[in-house]
Amino acid sequence: MYREVDCIKGDADSFELEEHQVIEEMPLAVKVNGRHALTAMISPDMLREFVLGFLYTEGIIKDVDEIESIKIEGTDAGVLTKSPFKILVSKKTVLSGCGGSMSYLDIAKLPQISSDLTLDAGVIRGSVKEALDSELHVLTGGIHVVGLYNAEGKVCVVEDIGRHNALDKIIGYALERGIDLSRTYIICSGRISSEMVRKCLTANIPIVVSRGATTTLAIDIARSRGLTIVGFVRSKKMNVYSLGKRITGIPEPVCEALDSSKPVEGTNEEKVV
Repeated sequence: MYREVDCIKGDADSFELEEHQVIEEMPLAVKVNGRHALTAMISPDMLREFVLGFLYTEGIIKDVDEIESIKIEGTDAGVLTKSPFKILVSKKTVLSGCGGSMSYLDIAKLPQISSDLTLDAGVIRGSVKEALDSELHVLTGGIHVVGLYNAEGKVCVVEDIGRHNALDKIIGYALERGIDLSRTYIICSGRISSEMVRKCLTANIPIVVSRGATTTLAIDIARSRGLTIVGFVRSKKMNVYSLGKRITGIPEPVCEALDSSKPVEGTNEEKVV
């Protein structure tokens, strides 16, 4: 996941040649039934899970059983489906820091979350602390972390140069193992964007949590489609931006006040970011 690279390290007026740990990045070209579907800039780990998760969150497959085979050789991944003529895809490049849907976003057409999962605020704080305690991040300073948790605790934690890549890997991991994602929640190290929210909606993951910020469009989508966003989880603090009733311990009048608050500035049809 990283390599030792020579660099000149400066400290005030002192400069010396030393080694530094730098996170690896590679292109992964994915073909579906012989057609180029996407090229992702990605960390070289859990590539099969990424392919599965990406195809699922983009709607190219509806279930893991639609996959006939996945073959990964070097920087190329080939996917065969059981119904190849029903799969229509467009070429796409997913940058390591971005992500994004293949088209513009219509909030009304996104899935509605169906889940009765609730979480205690203390459990959320503990999960964030555990999931984001990354030795690789401390070592390189160049990795995102996404964790999948359920009522029993940690299911899987993934590290990748892109948080969207990491989320797709998490979803692919869960699909292969038949995990009920409606009973899970996501912890992420980076910003909760509309694209992260869209992927959670597609997978029916009801809660997404970050120690960082979110965006107005992500909040708009979450409030409309029944997803809970929790941001800035640090020490004893957190911001709940949507569906506060899923977090136990928040007084009902406070949740009702959030639900009835004015809409976030934005439109219902914007490109995901």
